[in-house]
Formats: sequence, C-alpha cells, structure tokens
Amino acid sequence: MEYGLIGKKLDHSFSKEIHESIGKYPYELIELDESEFENFIRKKEFKAINVTIPYKEKIIPYLDYISPEAQCIKAVNVVINDHGVLRGYNTDYFGFLDLLRYSKIEVTNKIALILGTGGTSKTVSKVLRDLNVKKIYYASTSKKENTLSYDELRLIKNDVEIIINTTPKEMCPNNDQEILSLNEFDKLEGVIDVIYNPLSTNLVLKAKEKKIKCCNGLYMLVSQAFYAVELFLNIKFDAKQIEKYYYYLLNKKINYVLIGMPTSGKTTIGQILAEKTHRKFVDIDEEIKHVIGMDISTYFINHSEEEFRNIESKIIKKYAKMNNLVISTGGGSILLKNNIQFLKQNGQLFFLDRSLEKLKITSNRPLAKTRKDLANLYSIRRRLYLEAMDYQIDGDKQIDEIVNIILSTDLSNAYKE
Repeated sequence: MEYGLIGKKLDHSFSKEIHESIGKYPYELIELDESEFENFIRKKEFKAINVTIPYKEKIIPYLDYISPEAQCIKAVNVVINDHGVLRGYNTDYFGFLDLLRYSKIEVTNKIALILGTGGTSKTVSKVLRDLNVKKIYYASTSKKENTLSYDELRLIKNDVEIIINTTPKEMCPNNDQEILSLNEFDKLEGVIDVIYNPLSTNLVLKAKEKKIKCCNGLYMLVSQAFYAVELFLNIKFDAKQIEKYYYYLLNKKINYVLIGMPTSGKTTIGQILAEKTHRKFVDIDEEIKHVIGMDISTYFINHSEEEFRNIESKIIKKYAKMNNLVISTGGGSILLKNNIQFLKQNGQLFFLDRSLEKLKITSNRPLAKTRKDLANLYSIRRRLYLEAMDYQIDGDKQIDEIVNIILSTDLSNAYKE
C-alpha cells in the first residue's frame, strides 16, 4: 500500500473518494483492530497514511518526528514515511480552523462545551484556545478528570454558548442515536458536529429546528484532506480549491427526496431527476412491494395501517442512510416524525404540491379509493407536507418545468445555517 487511511471502523468514510479525486493516487481504507495496529505501523509498508479513531493518540509512540501543532495537541492524523523515518502531523487542526471560518460561528470570548475527550477533542480544544475562547467544558461518557458526565451538563446549561461534538455517537450507521438534548441551553449560539456522515446528525437537525447556527464536519474533512495531500505529495493547493471541491462533494452526497400526495408525480419526476443527476432512483412504495411480496392494496386487506407504516419506516431508514439518491416516498411517509428525521439526515425534501383537482383516483391506493377519501387525506396531509418540506414546488406545472426548478436549486444553501 502507498496511501490510505487506518482506523477501526471505516465504512462511513469519504476519504478514499476525496484523496483519489484530488491526489490522483490509489487510496486504501484499512480497518485495524487493536491487535493489528502495532504490527501495521512497525512494518512501515506505506508512503503516507491518514489516521482516525481510535489511533490518533496511540500512534504517537511509534513516530520519529511530530510537528509542533501535533505535539501540542498530542494527536496525529497524518503520518509520512520518509525512508523509514515516520513523521506525524495534525491537519485536523487546520481543517477545523477552516470550518469555523466557513461556518462563521464565532468562538472568541465564548463559553464552549466539547463532547468527547479523544484526539479530535484535543484538536478542537487547541483551536478554540488559539482563538481566545473564554472557557471550555468537556463532557464524556467515561468519567475522566476535569470532565462532566452527560447528567451533569444540567449544571452548565445556562453558561454554554457553543457546543462541538467530537464523538462518533451519531455517525453512520448509528444515525438513529442521539447524543444530547439541546433543551434548556438558553444561551446557545452555535452547534458544530465534526461528523460528516450523515450530513446532518440528529444534533445538527435539532439545532436547525431551534434556528441555531450550525454545521457538520464535511468542510473540515475536505480541508484537512487537502492539507494532507500537500504533505503526501509535497505540493501546494490554492485555498479556493478547497471550497470548490467541498461544494462539489456536498452536492454529490445530498439525496433529493420527493414528498407529496399519491399521483403528484413523484415517481415520474424522480426517475428524470435520477437520470439527469446520475443518481440511483429509489421508489419507497416499490421497495415495500418487494418486501411484502404483493401490492400494497392487497396487503391492506389483511393487515393494519400500523403494520404497513412499520415496514415503510424500516425501508426509509435503510435508504436514508445512503448518499447520492433520488428517493420517491409514499404519500403517508410524513405521518411518522422519525421518517422525516431520517430523510433529512442526508436529504433535502421537495414537496410536489399538486392541487386536489389534479390528483387522480386509482384503484391501487387503499386509503384514497374515492374522491371523498382523497379530499380528506389531502386536507390532513398537506399541512404535514408543508411542515416537513425544505422546498415547496408547484406540482401543477409541466413535468420538465418542475424538474428544472428542482435542478436549479442550490442544495448547499441548506448547510449554511
């Protein structure tokens, strides 16, 4: 191996894609357990590697040189093999600094709470101190010196202005976990989650709901990768290239999610969108049919709506964890709040708002077989669509016009809170 990333669990990582794109070299993801880690490092069979959880601190004793910022932080995420001499660096420091600049979250003279005490926590702490933060609290699930348990955070809720998550708690595939409630943090001004997969963790989604400035860790990931490639290849990038590639990657990873009433055009429009954006198309109703082995209307004859919604939720959860999709949802998918939350983690929700007069009655819709049933559903669900959506689209327009409106939407704006 020449270049790659080592860590314990890497199935969430975007690093291979990023490095191969900007560095133009093969890049491997190497998952190592504790027993394999030391042997891998001692063999030195690599030119340069990135290091992630849980080895950013554990790798230090094996290094011959540690850069000043890495020495101060006591965490390393880049190792260069210079003819057998291992040199350690911390590009996360510069990545997080760039993230703060990009997100415009002000930390100077603020009181911050850092969730986690590992290598990334130490990096974030160093950046905050260099930017003259007023005070830093630390929270950890394992009680350590000078840290608070999560139960003890109630004692500082009236002080904290910035919260930064450096733990992998809500990282894919554990998207449904929740690390912290933001209730009662009355002075909270900013939330930063260094997790980038999903694009919006539950912590970030809560901040968005409360209109608190927030950001994920994708910009940090891209920025530190550019700095790492500079070290790998001894080259220099223009700073504008970081932001340009960030927007490219973000728009590539976002899912287009279509919500709306039955016969509002979600499937037809979704298929066209998928073709034009080179994304995979997923029709949730069709996926449900594969699971239940019959038409949905037939399923409703012998099963309750609750049983159907449970199956629907499991399928939504499965695909919501993925990236670069166009997802057409069933008309009732917005009835459960969890479905909306899952879909928003990696997606932007487009409500195809077709007027009641233009919706059609079809025999395969078990809850809308008559015009009266359809009208009742419409009156109930339209409010829910409006609450769940990120963008409202006039569904009475021509299909091509609707597609063009969606394609012209700058999805990255949703991540500039």
